Amino acid sequence: MPRVVRRERLVPNIHLLEVEAPEIARKCRPGQFVIVMPDARGERIPLTIADWDRERGTVTSVFMAVGTTTRKLALLAAGDTVPIFAGPLGRPSEIGPVGTVLCAGGCFGIAAIHPLARAFKEAGNRVLALVDVKADYLLYWRDRLEAVADELVVSSRDGLYGGTDYVPGRVRDILAREKIDRIVAVGCTYFMSSVAEASRPAGVRTMVSLNPIMVDGTGMCGACRVTVDGRTRFACVDGPDFDGHLVDWAELYARRKSYFEDEVRSLCAWEEERFP
Repeated sequence: MPRVVRRERLVPNIHLLEVEAPEIARKCRPGQFVIVMPDARGERIPLTIADWDRERGTVTSVFMAVGTTTRKLALLAAGDTVPIFAGPLGRPSEIGPVGTVLCAGGCFGIAAIHPLARAFKEAGNRVLALVDVKADYLLYWRDRLEAVADELVVSSRDGLYGGTDYVPGRVRDILAREKIDRIVAVGCTYFMSSVAEASRPAGVRTMVSLNPIMVDGTGMCGACRVTVDGRTRFACVDGPDFDGHLVDWAELYARRKSYFEDEVRSLCAWEEERFP
């Protein structure tokens, strides 16, 4: 079974998971994801690929510990194994020479935009990385992003980075000061929809990485249905990247609540088993 090389808490509630998976590492491309199952009784969940090392044969993802499965992943240690680590899945992000690219990331998306910023830079673009955190102590991978981007902009509510605005304000500020040719946003649903709405008046193409609940990750179950430009798409096989201006965000918000009560019951049951 795939072996955990490293599991590290980067900041409170955000964890890094590096797994030995040579075949996946050999084929990874920016924007793709893996399906992970923490143990024999766990569920399968998608994690965006944040980095890979083809020589070492490892794949890295960064996730937030929220429900039962992610909390189980947060307890893994080097040397542990996972029964399922499948990928790379999803269509790779569209990378090319487009001009100036703004890569926006929030929460786990801060790590997810790292390979995107790197790839866009390697393709000859000017790259701006915009990361959003509630406070400075939640900022991670700053050195990695500064190494691949021409400029790093931080949006934080603690006022340490020149303001307390949420990310839409920073997006509008950047669009007002220079021409942006492409925006990519990765993070929670609210974060991505906020970035898309902030860029809509300027008409800048804004790609978002939709990561709704997936089960098999291969298009067989239909659990990740989303409506894009009036058409039903599957985020796992048609995406995960879609034009944020064409996504039916209201429907996506509603769908993401479908399993909320089940997730709460699962977490409570697991906690009762651990701490009877």
